[in-house]
Amino acid sequence: MFRPLLKRTPVRAVPGLVRWNHHGGVPEYIEIAQQQKLYMIDKSTPGSVFFLPHGARLFEKLVDFMKAQQRRFGFQQVITPLIYKNELWKTSGHWTHYKDDMFEVSSGHEEEADFSLKPMNCPGHCVMFGRHDHSFRELPVRYADFSPLHRNEASGALTGLTRVRKFHQDDGHIFCQHSQVQGEIESCLKLIQTTYEIFGLGQFRLALSTRPDKFAGDVELWNQAEAGLKEALQKSGKPWSINEKDGAFYGPKIDIMVTDNNGKEHQTATIQLDFQLPKSFELKYMDAESKGATPVLIHRAIFGSLERFMALLIDHYKGKWPFWLNPRQAVVIPVASRHHDYAQKVVSELSGVGGETTANSFFHVELSAQDETVGTRVRRALADGYSYIIMIGDKEMDANKIALRSREDRKLDVLPVEEVRSKFEQLERQHQ
Repeated sequence: MFRPLLKRTPVRAVPGLVRWNHHGGVPEYIEIAQQQKLYMIDKSTPGSVFFLPHGARLFEKLVDFMKAQQRRFGFQQVITPLIYKNELWKTSGHWTHYKDDMFEVSSGHEEEADFSLKPMNCPGHCVMFGRHDHSFRELPVRYADFSPLHRNEASGALTGLTRVRKFHQDDGHIFCQHSQVQGEIESCLKLIQTTYEIFGLGQFRLALSTRPDKFAGDVELWNQAEAGLKEALQKSGKPWSINEKDGAFYGPKIDIMVTDNNGKEHQTATIQLDFQLPKSFELKYMDAESKGATPVLIHRAIFGSLERFMALLIDHYKGKWPFWLNPRQAVVIPVASRHHDYAQKVVSELSGVGGETTANSFFHVELSAQDETVGTRVRRALADGYSYIIMIGDKEMDANKIALRSREDRKLDVLPVEEVRSKFEQLERQHQ
């Protein structure tokens, strides 16, 4: 899946996100990520991302959000291997159409076959589906997988989070009957619409990518698949266009084109219709007449690459994260040293770190108790992008309360800790 990630275009051609600033040639989203200490990349492993604690929190927020959405839409979470014998890729057709983009791995044992790191999950999911018998009553079977993927990008094209060699997808594969294809594609489009509205990316365009010059399977099946996707696009009510010959080798696809803050488009989500892989893996289910039938496979990713989607969000929010996503949700600032113990107790109650609270919800709350003025610490908290600043002085400590202000408003509200917790819980539920 997600073939556009592999196009070997020059770094500056990555649309939208790679915007070069005026004083050093570093993309803007990378500068923001460096300021907020979200991730790093090291020469010891080019194209692979080290997520620092704050970046890992953001990454996990995205994963948790999508897992919850996928449950609503009937997906089952699976975990699959990272390395397979090359025979698998020959069966799937990737060895013929995709070999140059894969990392081969030698087993080191002459009696064993060579292996490759997986660049996508679909062959592994086909192996899983084919292991057990299925009835038409069980279909659709929907698998979701966040396993890391590896693709052999050219070294000169590697850039930050937008062009990497190791990445993660919110990958999903749906095995269904022909009669269920239309409904499943419409459901995928609904999930995309819901997700992108929550993240403030509701303005997107749809593009149909058609049969490439090098393809697997029969032209008649390709025409049937393209006709099905066109019907789904027409029903979506969204504007759409055609990208001629830009489909995957095994089937046509719908790509979601998101417009960034500069008015430029780039591709994120994808829905791909596949009649080829089920045939290649000889997948069957028992139909209503107790005969073996071949399922249709739908590939879909909503974020696409989580790394690329994170870059999009950094660009979109300019580092000013909404509370529910923010890896720095709140900071507690004690006015004087005599307030430190109470401040630490507040941190523990809200974050769960070092505390004994039995609360169900915890937040990313930190303590700022450096030997500096309150003003200096407040300015740093605002620069670092905390959503809320919690002040604690004599009045708050004596009343067993805290003084809360947002990064946008200097007004202080003196509240009990539990009331602040309820406020934070509501913000997370409402994705604000």
